[in-house]
Amino acid sequence: MTPEERNLLLKDLCARSPYGVMVLNMAEGVNEVCELDSIMTSRKHKDKIFVSLTLFDDSIMTRIEMVKPFLRPMSSMTEEEKKEYQAFFNYDGVEYPEEYIDWLNEKMFAYRTINGKDMFELGLALEAPEGMYKHFGDMDVVITSVEHKDKL
Repeated sequence: MTPEERNLLLKDLCARSPYGVMVLNMAEGVNEVCELDSIMTSRKHKDKIFVSLTLFDDSIMTRIEMVKPFLRPMSSMTEEEKKEYQAFFNYDGVEYPEEYIDWLNEKMFAYRTINGKDMFELGLALEAPEGMYKHFGDMDVVITSVEHKDKL
């Protein structure tokens, strides 16, 4: 992972953390789906970024390079979401109002890019299975592990 990719992932996870983003923890070949709890950085060691994850009642600490968020491609928008999305473009002269970005983060849409490549193409995110975030508040997430074949 390049420093630019790590910074993109950090920015993305920080923005989504209030909304309960789910990630794949790939540390030590575990491949467990966890909820992101917090992100820790050090001013002295800027290349060391750690994330705290929750799997059921257990806390797990790992490096940011060992996680991939489950995000939705923009193409997966429902008709209702498309209507909500279009409403953000009624602002005169404001291309990306804060509410628009918050909405994309809350709905877990992958919109960040590096040189025109989205987070899926960069290998920084995985496509969320349909319905993954629908019943997230129930904490009855059916998916607890996935097979992961991508190289880090």
